[in-house]
Amino acid sequence: MKSVLSRSRRIAAIVIAVAASHIMAVADTIPSGFSKMPEWRIGAEVMPSWVPQTNSYLKGFNPLDKKISRSIAGAMRAEFSFSPDTREGMLYKGLYQGIGVCVNSYSAGGLLGTPVSAYVYQGAPIVTLGDNLWLGYEWQFGAAMGWRHYDALNDATNAAVSTSVTAHMGLALKLHYKLSGRWRMSAGIVANHYSNGNTSFPNAGVNSLGAAIGVAYVINQAEGAVAVSREIELEADRHRWFYDIMVYGATRKRIVNVGNPPELQLCPGSFAVAGLQFAPLYRLDRMVSIGPALDFQWDESSGLEHYWVEDTYGEDIRFIRPPFGKQISVGISAHAELTMPIFAVNAGLGYDVVNPNGNKRFYQSLTLKTFLSRNLFLNIGYRLGDFNEPQNLMLGVGVRL
Repeated sequence: MKSVLSRSRRIAAIVIAVAASHIMAVADTIPSGFSKMPEWRIGAEVMPSWVPQTNSYLKGFNPLDKKISRSIAGAMRAEFSFSPDTREGMLYKGLYQGIGVCVNSYSAGGLLGTPVSAYVYQGAPIVTLGDNLWLGYEWQFGAAMGWRHYDALNDATNAAVSTSVTAHMGLALKLHYKLSGRWRMSAGIVANHYSNGNTSFPNAGVNSLGAAIGVAYVINQAEGAVAVSREIELEADRHRWFYDIMVYGATRKRIVNVGNPPELQLCPGSFAVAGLQFAPLYRLDRMVSIGPALDFQWDESSGLEHYWVEDTYGEDIRFIRPPFGKQISVGISAHAELTMPIFAVNAGLGYDVVNPNGNKRFYQSLTLKTFLSRNLFLNIGYRLGDFNEPQNLMLGVGVRL
């Protein structure tokens, strides 16, 4: 009986080894994404939008006493899709990514200026409705430059924007239609958020929600789709653990509540933030991963109220430097990640087990990972407390093991 079991184990091991070798052999014969010319497209979009009045400046407390409630934007875009006979083209059908430049104009006499955004974006189908029609998502991330911003001398009422450059984050849901071999059309809804990540104050930000209508021209039309082998799909969707280790840093502003009676004071200057995150993630399929993370963060501005020097205010406010250990937070967070070629978007919800006085224990993060290689990525992200308190940017680098 023992000899039969032993022989069965050896046969099973040989079968598994042969199957794995076959999958690897098939994978080795398929070109990678950039080994063949991608399909390139150029296009344009127009976006009329509603601007919700989320702060006093947008509500009309400004030099013109006008509400800022509308915007119109136009964008030029260049994008590519992987060739359908590459590994990425087979596994991520319809995926596209590119760069865009967008000019925004707001109502109310140019109170916010005419900011110009430069951004990267990526989108993919959610539902295919026919050979020429599909519904998909798109995210955008970049920087908006040229805002008319807060100025203590000329426009001290601007609670929306305090710097000439802000981050630009967008999310869209679009219908895509293939008009012909060379022309594509899209239409949908898009939401945008502009803020400086709490690197300067005030930081109420500007949001918009509206329509996006676009057209694109195919420069070099790719050949028809190639059927992906079952072995490659099984390997891409294989459940497995991987591990991200990331370090990041940023600067931030801090408002403290001091005095008798207590009153809010903006601390002059900026404070340093540094963090380390270890995240084991479990891949559910080729696109979606979930898992926990252990978060360490040092914030130079944490706990300052307890070290305030009495009777100092405004630009002359002073603090005794808190002990290093009083400015450390240690948190546990849960993450979900959308992983695509080149980019991954990660959202997290966390709770600080160790928390500096004055900080929110419940925190959230949204980050974009840009892969420079299979194992090395750049990270750009944003951390909030209780969904409404801006904390800090997360600008860093990480490795995937």
